[in-house]
Amino acid sequence: MKTILTTGSNGLLGQKITEKVLNEGRVNLIATSKGVNRYPVKNGYVYEEMDILDAEQVRRVIEKYKPDALIHTAAMTNVDTCEMNKEHCLQLNVNAVRTLLAICEEKNIRLIHLSTDFVFDGQDGPYGEDDAVNPVSYYGKSKVLAEELIKNSKANYAILRTILVYGISNDMSRSNIVLWAKGALEKASPINVVNDQWRMPTLAEDLAEACLLAVEKDARGIYHISGKDYMSIADLVRKVAEYWKLDDSFINEVSSASLNQPAKRPVKTGFVLDKAIKDLGYNPHSFEEGLLVLDQQMNKAN
Repeated sequence: MKTILTTGSNGLLGQKITEKVLNEGRVNLIATSKGVNRYPVKNGYVYEEMDILDAEQVRRVIEKYKPDALIHTAAMTNVDTCEMNKEHCLQLNVNAVRTLLAICEEKNIRLIHLSTDFVFDGQDGPYGEDDAVNPVSYYGKSKVLAEELIKNSKANYAILRTILVYGISNDMSRSNIVLWAKGALEKASPINVVNDQWRMPTLAEDLAEACLLAVEKDARGIYHISGKDYMSIADLVRKVAEYWKLDDSFINEVSSASLNQPAKRPVKTGFVLDKAIKDLGYNPHSFEEGLLVLDQQMNKAN
């Protein structure tokens, strides 16, 4: 059985990979993250504290466990924070990748790297893997820089780009659009939602499965991984209201320009999933099925 090491295991995707491994076996898991382990189950895998900005610590942990593959989920993903703190964004999203890449090259470790639809300008979505990148935000630029580092390396790699990941995990430090919309509407709080951006939201479980498939199938190159449904952000939030029978009169549709966000967002992204379906056997949930998964998890937790 292969040994994989994940970075960012306390994040939503990281926790979903841990959950999958515990439920299905498939690989031996070394989960790493900054700080203490926030996943509730502590047995069945190894957890190591690892700060991806500490190059010596990163090397020590990787050399200790000698993984066959490394799934790099840790990143600075808040688009506006990246825009306002470019130096820290560069450290986390580019320099940390450079550190991991050097070790992966040297030790012949496969690198599965997570990237984003924000590498595109959003003028011509949905996008295929070979379409030209042209980021409109610093976050997108940082992910393009990381992709270029990886593509120009001698490492055995797969880059998985994804879109608007949603899901529920233990002790979540950050929300996501589905939980945010559901929480606000349950409190009958008015929310401003953009109606001029289009996405294909991705269930965290589907992305975790794609990460494991990329390891198991020895995937090479770039893969687009998202949900299968294409919708505006406003439609997405209305579907959340409809699913949980919440009052959608609190949804206030606005234009992106009216929000005055520090970072620009691409207008229409979305992915062509044919390559992932063919090469990996990737089979994502529909958005409605994804909401059912969340609903069942919430009911189980209560």
